[in-house]
Amino acid sequence: MIYLEFEKPLAEIEGKAEELRAMARDGKGMDVSKEAEALDRKAETALRDLYKNLTPWQKCQVARHPDRPHCKDYIETLFTEYTPLAGDRAFADDHAVMGGLARFNDRPVVVIGHEKGHDTKTRIERNFGMARPEGYRKAIRLMDLADRFRLPVVTLIDTAGAYPGKGAEERGQAEAIARSTEKCLAIGVPLISVIIGEGGSGGAVAFATANRIAMLEHSIYSVISPEGCASILWKDAEKMREAAEALRLTAQDLQKLGVIDRIVKEPVGGAQRAPRETIEAVGKAVETMLAELSGKKRDLLVRDRRQKFLDLGSKGLAA
Repeated sequence: MIYLEFEKPLAEIEGKAEELRAMARDGKGMDVSKEAEALDRKAETALRDLYKNLTPWQKCQVARHPDRPHCKDYIETLFTEYTPLAGDRAFADDHAVMGGLARFNDRPVVVIGHEKGHDTKTRIERNFGMARPEGYRKAIRLMDLADRFRLPVVTLIDTAGAYPGKGAEERGQAEAIARSTEKCLAIGVPLISVIIGEGGSGGAVAFATANRIAMLEHSIYSVISPEGCASILWKDAEKMREAAEALRLTAQDLQKLGVIDRIVKEPVGGAQRAPRETIEAVGKAVETMLAELSGKKRDLLVRDRRQKFLDLGSKGLAA
């Protein structure tokens, strides 16, 4: 278990409980079960207290936790007959973006998402979930396919933002993001988005301009990272805590502002402590949102989606 900065008191308690169990396993003739159970209860209480009122910066840390389930985990668990479709038919295949045909509850869909990777090798291969232009152009191709065959689209968002490298800019990063966002607005099929970790900047919006948007309880969604915001406003990246407060990037704030439609509750301690339970909760949310859009005509889906974003800012202004 990787502990976050604010979880250090919890780490000490759980560490002591594990030490006691290790002593018992070593056969040193000590009955420490009661002491270990007492520490377990103390750790459970501490965990609940820690996660009861997380600050926005702490939520950023949880959203970035490396043990949270990633796009690949969701696809493998929630979808069947997944057939990946690679490449943008112009330059290359971007491994930061997964996508293809699949079945969700035996219903054919197109699924697209950012994949960060789970270890050093896969994180480098996936570019830490930061897509290049070819990733967005691949997504456009898949959304066109979904529109042609009347397949709902499910997108899973988990990126710090689009890749800002020189090559990506040379190949038209901003244009690719804009066209992906435009395609989201244009397709005449249900489009469902779930923020499963980080929803960073235009890199997230390019997949999340949807009919229905859900966020995991401790995920974040913002126009810029807290560190980037602090660097610009205060010329000091260490003011990221103040920036996180000001950005209103938590699921709770964004639901009040009307940016997202629903919050998917996470297990106590975050998705990283119970990945399977979290994935199943997301699956239920996707099922509900698809049901809400089932049977709606093409023109109505497009009109409602566009109106949803035109109306942003009119809700929760006093919050």
